[in-house]
Amino acid sequence: MAGISDLPYRLIMKRHGAALVFTEMISANGLFFNGEATRILLQSRREEQPLAVQLFGDDPARLAEAAESVAEGGELIDLNLGCPVRKVIRSGAGSALLREPAKVASIISAVRKATDKPLTIKFRSGWDCDSLNFMEIARIAAEEGVDAVTLHPRTRAQMFGGQADWQQIRALKEALAIPVIGSGDLFDADGIKTMFAQTGCDAVMVGRGGYGNPWIISQALDLLAGRPAKEPSAAERFITAREHFDLCLEIFGPGKTLGQMRKHLCWYARGMDNAAGFRSEINRTRTIEEMISRLEDFFAHAA
Repeated sequence: MAGISDLPYRLIMKRHGAALVFTEMISANGLFFNGEATRILLQSRREEQPLAVQLFGDDPARLAEAAESVAEGGELIDLNLGCPVRKVIRSGAGSALLREPAKVASIISAVRKATDKPLTIKFRSGWDCDSLNFMEIARIAAEEGVDAVTLHPRTRAQMFGGQADWQQIRALKEALAIPVIGSGDLFDADGIKTMFAQTGCDAVMVGRGGYGNPWIISQALDLLAGRPAKEPSAAERFITAREHFDLCLEIFGPGKTLGQMRKHLCWYARGMDNAAGFRSEINRTRTIEEMISRLEDFFAHAA
C-alpha cells in the first residue's frame, strides 16, 4: 500500500465505514535521520482516528525509537514483516525478517518496551514454500506481547501471484489466544464475508481490493449485517472520485495531485464503459483543470 494509503485515501476509506486505517509504511531509518518525506507520511486528521502507524526496519533499537517518536501520531503501532518489495528486502526489513525469527523476537521485544500503545504485526506465511514459518513467527509475536497479528497467507516468493491460502489464517486463529486479522485476495464484499466464515478470523484487512472501490467496506458491513449489498451508481462513483481528488488537492497541492490521482481516477472508472479510453486521457493530462475536465466529461456520459 506504499504510495496508496496516504491521508486522502484513508479519509475516503474511513468515510465508507473502515473501522481502522493504516498509514503507508514508515521507515524507522527515515525517522531517525529526520527525513522530511518520511514525516509527511504521518500527516493525519482527527476524522481518521483510530489510526495505525505502520513501521518498518531491521534494527530493534531504531524501531523502538521510531515507535516512541510516532506515539502521538496514532492509536496503534504496526510492524511490517510482510513487504516483499526488493528495495525493502535488501535493507533486511519486511518479509526478509521471516528468515530471522530471533531478530523478530528482538524487534518486537524492544518495541513492546518502548510503547504502551496497542502493538500488532503484519506478516506473510514464510520466505518460500519450503520455509513456511508463520506459526512460529506468530507464537514469537504473542510471547513478546503483541496484541494482534495480521497474516497475508502468501510467501515472499509468491509476491502477489497465485492464491492466498486462507486455511493458514484458520490454523493461526485456532492456535493463538490473541486476535487474528485476515488479509489476502479480498476484492469484493462476498470475499470478506467468506473469509470470516472460512477462517473464523477476528477482523479483515483490505488492501488492493480497495483501489477505486471504497464501497467494498460498506457493502461488506451490509452483508455481515444480513442486508443486501448495494452497487454504487455512476453518479456515486463520480461524487467519491471528485471528493478524493479535492482532498488530495487540498492536502498535497496541484503538483502531487496530478501524479497521485492518475492511478486513483483510473481505478474509480474500472469496469465502466470506455474506461480504457478514460485511462489514456487521464494519463496524458498535464494540468489540474484538464484532469477535472476529463473526469467530469467521462462521468457525465457514463451510464
